[in-house]
Amino acid sequence: MSSDSNPSSPKPHPGHNDNDTSCVAACDKQKVHDNRMDRPPYSLSDKNKDSKALYTGTCFCEKVKYEIFRDKPLDAKFCHCPTCQKLHGAPFQWAAIFHKTDVHFTQGEDQLIYFHPGEKSQEYILPCKISCKFCRTPIMDEGRNMLLLYPTLIDFGKDNKKKRDFYPSCHIFYSRRCVDVVDGLPKFAKHKDESETIPETLREDGHDD
Repeated sequence: MSSDSNPSSPKPHPGHNDNDTSCVAACDKQKVHDNRMDRPPYSLSDKNKDSKALYTGTCFCEKVKYEIFRDKPLDAKFCHCPTCQKLHGAPFQWAAIFHKTDVHFTQGEDQLIYFHPGEKSQEYILPCKISCKFCRTPIMDEGRNMLLLYPTLIDFGKDNKKKRDFYPSCHIFYSRRCVDVVDGLPKFAKHKDESETIPETLREDGHDD
């Protein structure tokens, strides 16, 4: 899965491919079974055993909780692909990229459900989407080495500066958008830095020329 192979230059989504319509790869998948509880984010990374978490996050019902040990994400983005639109029931997805070793579930691992969009399967196949099985809050996307966290689940307290560290650097799959966004951020037709940028305009008819 190329999106996880180079942590120093992460792609915006575990499992992104160069598909025109979807950000979730249907190929190059990896099945991982019961040993997942022995590795991050389900177990605490050795490098963090003597460290204090910098952030915590929860689902809506708070049955699932996790902690973050990195001060800011490797990158963050808004994704407008149809898969994210449908699975989140929203115009686009806001997600922040972390190494799996940066995150640790502290509660509710048994409350997680998995979904692989490419196969439309609830089997644990990477890359996959993870949700709370009680309140159905989307928790994260898990790749082989990277995670996509949803910043709206994170408790930033009253420190707006910390929240700004999670602000997106760009929009991706903007050619598939269902709403126009005027925010000054770069807008890529597909992947960041790997596709053309789309001018920031408001379309009168809702479609590109």
